[in-house]
Amino acid sequence: MATFQKAAGFKFKNIELLNLSFVHRSVSNETGCRVNNERLEFLGDSILGAACATLLYQKYAEKTEGDLAKIKSVAVSEDVLSSIAMVLQLDTMLLLGKGEELSGGRSKKAILADTLEALIGALYLDSGYKTAFAFISRCLAPEIDRVTENDYHRDYKSLLQEVCQRYYRTYPQYRLVKRSGPDHEHMFWIEVSVNGAVYGPGIGRNKKSAEQEAARMAYQAVEHEITG
Repeated sequence: MATFQKAAGFKFKNIELLNLSFVHRSVSNETGCRVNNERLEFLGDSILGAACATLLYQKYAEKTEGDLAKIKSVAVSEDVLSSIAMVLQLDTMLLLGKGEELSGGRSKKAILADTLEALIGALYLDSGYKTAFAFISRCLAPEIDRVTENDYHRDYKSLLQEVCQRYYRTYPQYRLVKRSGPDHEHMFWIEVSVNGAVYGPGIGRNKKSAEQEAARMAYQAVEHEITG
């Protein structure tokens, strides 16, 4: 717990509250004990939403309510939250029932995202909104930047690189397969190699979009392989 808190950048006064944020409902289902992290998850979801809305309101004065809503929906999505949870290594902290453990619960995006929300709820109760907001800001600000830089879509190149580093200790390699069309209407075909497997080609009107498409294919395939 001490190592985890140091890496996450906070310190709980009530360690039992921190521990509770990692107790999945599968534990209570199997043991009969009703105590789990679902109430903390409920609270954390609201705190996360408020913090994200505040970050967007402060940073993007020129954007409309509709634009802010689009960014927020991606920034607090299950995909993004589970990715943050993996970076924080919440998968190693989870307390799961035997059945959920055997079915690969530690890698399930829904469980990881819910655990992050429970952690936020616990941090809010333990140390107040200011501390919870600071933690959310550290985790979410880079994701918000990625979303806005990619026209409110996920940055699959960054996601793929994170997965490759975490599971394969390597980096994805992109290769231009083909380019066609006149100068003003180029189309690019790009493949990406991950741990010996090749995915794609991703096709786009420029190299960046073609790489993003190839990365999307690879990320989804690798994620499916990891999570089963």
